[in-house]
Formats: sequence, C-alpha cells, structure tokens
Amino acid sequence: MITFDISQWRAWAPGLQVPADWQAWADTGVLPTGAEQAPDVAFLPAMQRRRLSPLARMAFAVGWPLAEGIEALPLVYVSRHGETPRTFNLLSQLAERQPLSPTQFSLSVHNAVIGLWSILRGETSEMTALAAAGDGFEQGILEAAGLLHDGAAAVLVIVAEEQPPAAYAPFIDDVPFSYALALLLTPGQQWSLALAPACDNSPAELPHALDWLRAQLSGQDHLDHPGKQRSWTWQRHP
Repeated sequence: MITFDISQWRAWAPGLQVPADWQAWADTGVLPTGAEQAPDVAFLPAMQRRRLSPLARMAFAVGWPLAEGIEALPLVYVSRHGETPRTFNLLSQLAERQPLSPTQFSLSVHNAVIGLWSILRGETSEMTALAAAGDGFEQGILEAAGLLHDGAAAVLVIVAEEQPPAAYAPFIDDVPFSYALALLLTPGQQWSLALAPACDNSPAELPHALDWLRAQLSGQDHLDHPGKQRSWTWQRHP
C-alpha cells in the first residue's frame, strides 16, 4: 500500500474546464453540447502552441497551472493510446506513398509530450511517459509515489487521452471523450492506494482516471477498480 496527498487537481474535457463544470458532470453524467473542443493554452507563445497536438494541448492545459511556482517538479505522464490521430495520419500518408514530415513523426512518439514539456518549461527533473493497460492511472500514481519516496517534494501526474479516429472504433472502446486530468501529489496520508487480487468483476464503466474523479467529486471515500490482471483499491482518509 502507498499513501500520499493530492494537494491540487485540474481536469479538462470538451465543455468541462472548471471544478463547477466537472461537479455538474459528476452529478449528471452529461457532457455539455456544442462545447469548445480545444483547451486554452494561451499562456504559451503562438510559435510554441503551434507544435502542440490536441493531446499535448490537453496535457499542458491541466498540468501547467499546477506546476507554476514549483521548481524541480518531476512529471509522470500517462496515456494508453498516445498520439493516435497523428500516427493515423502518418500511416495514411504512407499508404498513399506520400513523403512523411520528420517533425510530425518526431512528435508522434509516446514521450514527445514530456519532451515538449521539458523544453518549454526549461524543466530538467525526472520525467516518465507510461503506456499501460486499463490501469495506467494507478501505474502512474505508483510511479509518482516512488519518486516521493525517493525525496521529491511534489510530483505532477498527468493522464490524457484523445478520442481516436473512426477507423479505430472497433478496437478502442475506453475513451468516451477526450480528457486530461492532472494531480499534484505530495507526501502525506490523505489517500492510500493498494494492489488487490485480480478478479472477474465488471470493470469500471469509465476510464480509471475519470472514474476516480467522479467518485472524488461525489464524496466517496472508497473506490475499487477490478481487473483480470490486477485490481486496485483507493481509500481516502479523514
């Protein structure tokens, strides 16, 4: 079992930007219609914004405000599917025997987001990019807890997923909508996360990061995420 505090959080999805938006979503499960589809990253100069994909923009939009004023902040970035739309475009160009852009290819790799984060923030702390199965959220928290144990004063965890192209619909069914969640973890006893035996219970209807956020906003102190390989138990302590 690991323990930690979550001192701040921030999330983004189309139409869900501030805590009140997310609280309404947690209460109703309804996404606003006709919502803005791109997160606001106006804190970056235009030339820098131009290099960011929608996935990177989501990650920056939620993570940047939490990192402000903190020096030497390690980052754990989690995305199961990564830059799927960008990669699909590259594959489509290959199929059409079109030349590929070296820039687009370099930005399609899984650790491109943390590379851009390091460059644009001038951050040289340890950074990790993870691609796990359905429990990537917990894997990211586990990685962050290890960094806290090694002496980090705080660790930023960012989970981001972009809705994939329609061609992937038969294969990717765990991204109900594009979203990003950032958590600022610090040492403490506010939360505990424990590994539980694998089980055949029905999985969470939402990705784990969104399911955790909904539970947290609903005031739940206990949350189980069952899985065939691993299960996880969340507990919030008074």
